[in-house]
Amino acid sequence: MSRFRSLWQASVNATKKALTWELEEMLPPVEKCIFKFSSKEDLKRWHLYSDSEYGGLSSASLEIKDGGNGSDCTGFLILVPLLPSVFSGSLFTEISEGSKLSINRSGFCGMRSKKFDGFIDLDGYDSIAMRLKGDGRCYISTVSLMSQHKDKQKITHGKLLYLLQRETGIQLRQVSDFFDKATCVPLTRYLPTWKGNVIDADMEMNPGRVVGMSLSVNSQGGGFIGAKLGAGDFRVEIDWIKALRMP
Repeated sequence: MSRFRSLWQASVNATKKALTWELEEMLPPVEKCIFKFSSKEDLKRWHLYSDSEYGGLSSASLEIKDGGNGSDCTGFLILVPLLPSVFSGSLFTEISEGSKLSINRSGFCGMRSKKFDGFIDLDGYDSIAMRLKGDGRCYISTVSLMSQHKDKQKITHGKLLYLLQRETGIQLRQVSDFFDKATCVPLTRYLPTWKGNVIDADMEMNPGRVVGMSLSVNSQGGGFIGAKLGAGDFRVEIDWIKALRMP
C-alpha cells in the first residue's frame, strides 16, 4: 500500500511540476527593456519640448554625459555606477516680450518618445522601473495608450515622481536574488491626465497598447515636502526605462 501511495504522490508531483512549467512558458520575461539611454542613437528616439513653443523662455536638452557608460539594459545588477545621459535645462516663469501666443502658465519642459509604428506591448507586466538620479524637483512620468474605441483616441496616464539628488527608489527583489535601486511605479498608480493635470475619468489602463512615454518637470512642483520649486535649473541623469513583472 505504501508503494502505491508513493507512486501516486510522485505522479501528482510530476503533474504539478509540468503545469508550473507550462504556466511559466506562457508568462513574459520578468523584465522588458523599453528605452535605454546609452548612445546618441538611443537619444534620437526622444523629442524635447518646453513652454518656449508657446512664448515662454524655458529650455531643455538631452545629451550623453562625458564619461557616461550605462548598463546594457539587461538584468538588475549594475556594474557601472555612472548614468550615461542627462535631461537638463532651465525653467523660467516669464513670457517672451511681444509674444503673440497666450499660455495659462509657463515654466515647464519635457522629453517625449517619438512616434513609431504599432504598439509597445506590456501585457503581463505590472510596473514601470526607471534608473534615474534627480535634483530634488518633482517630475511627471506618463504612459500614453491607444484607445480600443473606433476613434483611436490617445489616452495619457501620469504619475508624479519626487527625485532626490542621489539615485533613488525602492529595493526590488528579482528571481536572481540581486538587489538594485530603481524608481519603480506600479501601473495601477498611473492616473488619467490631460495637459499635465489629473482628470476625474474612469479610464482603465490597457498596457498592451502603449504608444509613447514622457518625463516632464515644471516650476510649480507637485506638493512633496522638501521638493525644489520655482524657476531655475533642473537636471536628471537617466540610464533606462523597463517594464517589470514582479514575482
